[in-house]
Amino acid sequence: MGVTRAVLCVGLLSAVMVTGCTENSGSTDAPTKQATPTTAASQPTGTNDKRLGEQAEAALDTVTIDDPEFVESGLESLADGIHTDSPLTRGKSYQLGVACAGQGKAKLSVHVEGEPVVRSFDCDGTAVHQRITEAPSRLRVDVDGEPGSSGMVAWRISETGT
Repeated sequence: MGVTRAVLCVGLLSAVMVTGCTENSGSTDAPTKQATPTTAASQPTGTNDKRLGEQAEAALDTVTIDDPEFVESGLESLADGIHTDSPLTRGKSYQLGVACAGQGKAKLSVHVEGEPVVRSFDCDGTAVHQRITEAPSRLRVDVDGEPGSSGMVAWRISETGT
């Protein structure tokens, strides 16, 4: 009788353990979602984005959208960067202005002909300018944040009249 009882207990315990390890309470036979740890990005958000965007745009306020020299402009988070292919009138001269407000550095690449002109600049709210003479029909402009940088970046293209 003792051996039968022991076999019965071991069998019952095995069944409970298998059921406990494989049973999903309220099971629909669908895989369960597991929490995945996330880390907060160190990018500015909300009102800080708005404030930094206004600061970056203010650095470029030499030409407004109503001026005949105005061609194109934009504002992006530095995390997204600027990646634009702007249509221009071939042979004319233009001024590209870029300003970044936030922290760190950004890299500007202007693709005119051949190798792009690349320069690094601070995200301190001041504008950098690149003159484009004998413009191509399309101007590729890229701005990317360097590692650890954050903020907002504004850009504007205007004709120079010469």
